[in-house]
Amino acid sequence: MRTYAIAKHTGARSRQCDTATVVAAPGGVRAFALLDGVGSTEEVARWTRGAAHQVAALAARHQDAGAGLRAAYAEYAARPGHDDPWADLPHAAAVVAVTIPGRPLTVAWCGDTRAYLWTGPGVVQLTNDHNDRRVYPPHGARNILTSALGAQSTDAGLQALHGHPAVEETTYTPADSWVRLWLASDGAYEPLEDASVPLSDFLYGDLEEAARTVVESAVEAEGERADNATTLLADLYRGTHY
Repeated sequence: MRTYAIAKHTGARSRQCDTATVVAAPGGVRAFALLDGVGSTEEVARWTRGAAHQVAALAARHQDAGAGLRAAYAEYAARPGHDDPWADLPHAAAVVAVTIPGRPLTVAWCGDTRAYLWTGPGVVQLTNDHNDRRVYPPHGARNILTSALGAQSTDAGLQALHGHPAVEETTYTPADSWVRLWLASDGAYEPLEDASVPLSDFLYGDLEEAARTVVESAVEAEGERADNATTLLADLYRGTHY
């Protein structure tokens, strides 16, 4: 039985530059990654697809979301051309979660893609956005990222400048025997959040239907300004995933 679903909607943008993927490794390891590419060019879309697979593959190999995303961050920060001040290299907000039977869930992120857990009664947000809104609440611009995959900033530099590292991570051990993991781009969660509708209203039921409902509802709520909206939902079971 498939225990995850991915849904995407281009919204009002000219091209889909969000993507999500899942990579499995021996020992029941699963890595779930979602990236939101910055921009709307074909180059950004293509790069983001490849970067999502790389993030998930590294996280699965390291058996840890933080170690995997940090490895990917270092790899892309070392790309040729980063020392050219005129180079406009692709960037993306990224979030990755790793599940391993018998171990806590690990989550890591850079940018404003998010991870949530839903158990039925409510939704727990596991991530804290890397954007100006976090640095200058409540009026900072939430669309200005303070960290992203593809940047060269260091943990120490961003900690001094913005109060958070380049890659942030957390662990979580669900108390319930079943939880639903939700990874979302800002185009998927922001319109629903702005509408002040409980996010749990969109996450129940069949996985594929719920994933479609999230992105379609977000695009409908945002209207003609709708961003790319992408969601990954995964059902996690104690003993099988954590």
